[in-house]
Amino acid sequence: MESVKWVWQYAKKYRLLTVIAIFLVIVTSVLSIVYPLLGGKIVDVVIDQGKTNLLVPILGVMMGVAFLRTVLRYCYQIMFEKIGQDSLFRIREDLYQKLQELDFNFFNQTRVGDIMARMTGDTDAIRHFISWVFYNLLENLLLFICAVVVMATIDWRLMLALVAVTPIIGILTMRMANEAQPIFYEIRESFSRLNSMVEENISGNRVVKAFAREDYEIDKFNKHNEDFKQRNMDSAAVSKRYLPILDSLASSLTIITFVFGGYLVIIEQMTLGDLVAFTGFLWMLNMPMRMSGWLINDVQRFIASSFKIREMLGAKSRIPIHSENSVPHLEGFVEFDHVSFHFDDDPTTEVLSDISLKAAPGQTIGILGETGSGKSTLVNLIARFYDPTAGKILIDGVDARKWHVRELRNHIAIVMQDIFLFSDTIGDNIAFGVPDAEDADIQRMAQIADANHFIEKMPEGYGTIVGERGVGLSGGQKQRISLARALMKNPAILILDDTTSAVDMETETKIQEELDGITGNKTTFIIAHRISSVKDADEILILEQGKIIERGTHESLLAKKGYYYDVFNKQLGNFDEKEEASNGEE
Repeated sequence: MESVKWVWQYAKKYRLLTVIAIFLVIVTSVLSIVYPLLGGKIVDVVIDQGKTNLLVPILGVMMGVAFLRTVLRYCYQIMFEKIGQDSLFRIREDLYQKLQELDFNFFNQTRVGDIMARMTGDTDAIRHFISWVFYNLLENLLLFICAVVVMATIDWRLMLALVAVTPIIGILTMRMANEAQPIFYEIRESFSRLNSMVEENISGNRVVKAFAREDYEIDKFNKHNEDFKQRNMDSAAVSKRYLPILDSLASSLTIITFVFGGYLVIIEQMTLGDLVAFTGFLWMLNMPMRMSGWLINDVQRFIASSFKIREMLGAKSRIPIHSENSVPHLEGFVEFDHVSFHFDDDPTTEVLSDISLKAAPGQTIGILGETGSGKSTLVNLIARFYDPTAGKILIDGVDARKWHVRELRNHIAIVMQDIFLFSDTIGDNIAFGVPDAEDADIQRMAQIADANHFIEKMPEGYGTIVGERGVGLSGGQKQRISLARALMKNPAILILDDTTSAVDMETETKIQEELDGITGNKTTFIIAHRISSVKDADEILILEQGKIIERGTHESLLAKKGYYYDVFNKQLGNFDEKEEASNGEE
């Protein structure tokens, strides 16, 4: 019942249309009693009593009712389909909007295939319930009630004999529903796993081919596919156990009618026309009994799907979207005040521990450290992709948690380590954060990122469509387009996460020289593995296991002869030997 109440929130926009459609179902169901009754009259009045002049009028009424039922049935089917399609549209709209609101924690813990299953298969199961299952449930119930009531007025004894099988059918149907419900949840989970596996394989198809692991991936797919097939076979097994019995009980109505009804006609307690009318009503009893199993399956599929969708719509973001404090302007002051952080699924492992730092507009903070030391997590906290689990981050002197998160991010630009380009033109990718950007500004940012020269050599220049995730571009080209996209926002805070790792030293030098001209009033954070990327920073932080183990300028860190000093020697040669050689020349 909870699922029906929930889906009504989407369908109630069409409450008037729903009332009309339900009314038409009722009228159509009531009209169904006309055929059997008139069929009985043809036998008793036209044939037995010889009133042949009534045959044509009776047949005319039957044809008129048949035509009216066809028209009305078509009308309410179209109405329910319209309600179902519109509800489907609004549910998907809400799901997609919810996806935009949810934070990194949700996506870290939810499979892509699971999300896609909810957006496709689950939503369509709900549309199917509104557009087909609902009116069939109502129609079959009304047909059964109408048949029982009218048959009771003809001969209550034969009616009771036919209805006697109903409790058995009800018990079997409930047992079938109880067995089917958990299986449909399993089918849905298996479908989600299958979706996730296929999505992962498509995304990583180059890796698969590079390692010649096609056979392994095919075998993995076959296992997931076999599991999905087996879950559906389990569902079919339930149907196999119950549907033949339900069909047999429904078919037994014909035998009961002819045996008991024929006996009543023989002993002259029932007319032949009434028996004919009874046989005409059999389909109104038969169909609901036969359909009960199929409809129960569809209802259980609807319940399982609606549960998953409601679960997603009810998911709460740790980072609330709305806030009373707007961010009309940002200077770019950033302060970490004893900040610590751990992920929700691993609270015992601190990714960052007691981090304190200050950065002002015009300053550049360089961040170095081994893989997994917490560098990317540190800058992700600035943009509130996560919130600290201890301490606080101040942006322009205000706790970042008090700012409106989307407005705050409008003043922050990040070039992420995992570069993502949309399947769109290069120009639109660069202007993603500023959709109304002028072409001249787009080209200017591309020049700063040293991307203009290779973009102009492409077939359509800035209008060239890049493949999904930037397929067709080199790593360095994608990095430079991503950098141009970030610079296009003209942010107060600029975060560069290993932005030039895929370009050569000469290109990196050009980019740094161009960046120096536009970052004078910006607060810049640079994560890098190359010393050359951060050596001119105002302050360099060395992270190890989430803690700052060294900090200072390039010169002061070299003088300490610690981690930074060792990395410098590995990358740029032996510093002591160069220093001695320089002193000897003097």
